[in-house]
Amino acid sequence: MANKQLPAAPAGAAIWRSIRGSFHSLTALLIAALVLAIIYFARDPPPPEDLDTKPTADVIAATMSTSPTPSPSPVRDDTCDLFSGRWIYDNQTYPLYKEKDCKFMSDQLACEKYGRPELNYQHWRWQPHGCDLPRFNATAMLERLRNKRMVFVGDSLNRGQWVSMVCLVDKAIPSDSLKSYKFHLNGSLIVYTAKVLILISDPEGYSIAIVFITSNWAKWQEYNATIEYYWEPLLVESNSDDPVNHRVPHRIVRVQAIEKHAQHWSDANVLVFDTYLWWRMPKMNVLWGSFGSPDGIYKDVTMPRAYEMALNTWSQWLEVHVNRSKTELFFVSMSPTHERAEDWGGVAGRNCYEETEPITIDDYWRSESEPEMMQVVEQTIRDLRDRGVIVQLLNITQLSEYRKEAHPTIYRRQWEPLKEEQLANPMGYADCSHWCLPGVPDVWNELLYALMFKNWEPRVDNRVWE
Repeated sequence: MANKQLPAAPAGAAIWRSIRGSFHSLTALLIAALVLAIIYFARDPPPPEDLDTKPTADVIAATMSTSPTPSPSPVRDDTCDLFSGRWIYDNQTYPLYKEKDCKFMSDQLACEKYGRPELNYQHWRWQPHGCDLPRFNATAMLERLRNKRMVFVGDSLNRGQWVSMVCLVDKAIPSDSLKSYKFHLNGSLIVYTAKVLILISDPEGYSIAIVFITSNWAKWQEYNATIEYYWEPLLVESNSDDPVNHRVPHRIVRVQAIEKHAQHWSDANVLVFDTYLWWRMPKMNVLWGSFGSPDGIYKDVTMPRAYEMALNTWSQWLEVHVNRSKTELFFVSMSPTHERAEDWGGVAGRNCYEETEPITIDDYWRSESEPEMMQVVEQTIRDLRDRGVIVQLLNITQLSEYRKEAHPTIYRRQWEPLKEEQLANPMGYADCSHWCLPGVPDVWNELLYALMFKNWEPRVDNRVWE
């Protein structure tokens, strides 16, 4: 009998050794986790959220929230005019990204790349008189755009704002995360897609090592967000619709036709429109009918009436087609040019070439600006609001008027070789319409961000940088 019981003893011992080994392994893991936790909590607190750092615990918690607004919720002052203020030189926190680090930078706007000798234009911050702008939080913007489309529709000024937005968002994606981009040009449509996979630890702040032990605390964040740009400088159809060959000697618009373009952005969640620069002429040739049709009627219509007709077509489309519970609508006011130095007390006959400082004249307004066209935009937006369609006006005109030094001038890619006589007169080919990046369009996007999240704050007067 004793011999028959002998085989049972080793089996029991093996089971015990297995249990003891598992217990020791579990103990070792728990001890390792405890040590890591002690090290983690003993270290210095992480820096505040910045575009040059990876997401902090607070930002991670905000992105895991189902709320589209950052946490904690800031105080909002409804009486503040975000667009009334002054520019303050700030070389501590601006620029918000570096030109060379943005892989989507346009050569038309890359002033540093093309030899601009001084870079002070990158270091100006917009300070509203009655409140403070929140710092652009790209992580919160990505969360807001999760599985959504943001589309900028308009001319090359709007494209510059799109480039700025892509640079701001792309800067916040950690380089060591798993991520993929789709960036393609398809006719008039340019699409930037951020499909980002980031392994984020528990919002309580535990380290990645502990997450690997207790993987149920980890969460994969996937932002299938697209930020797009659609070329349509006049919003309605025209003979300038080609994104490359649009410089025509005689401009013609179909002020009642918009469907051809609208189909490309009809399902967007955020729409940012602009159209102004291409309307700056005494009159526009308007077509009733189709291009090439023998029955078409052409008529020269003076400004701003032709502009008003086009915006009416745009507003009617919005009223019928926009999902008012889904889509946020913005219209960017006219972007100023700086072609006449006498407007700001400079030498007559000169322009923005070689300017290095902003204009400091209070409420400066250049002679070439068109208040009548601004009034058309404002009235169109008011009429839409009365019909239940809310379009928020991004009024960047006055604040951009001050920035005569922020244009590319000669420091940009020239699409055609310059002739000898042009090189002898740089002022003659200086670009005083577009804006260098980083620069003024980044502030436009900070204002857009503030309107989207509605989180500007009451003014703090004791800021050390002032």
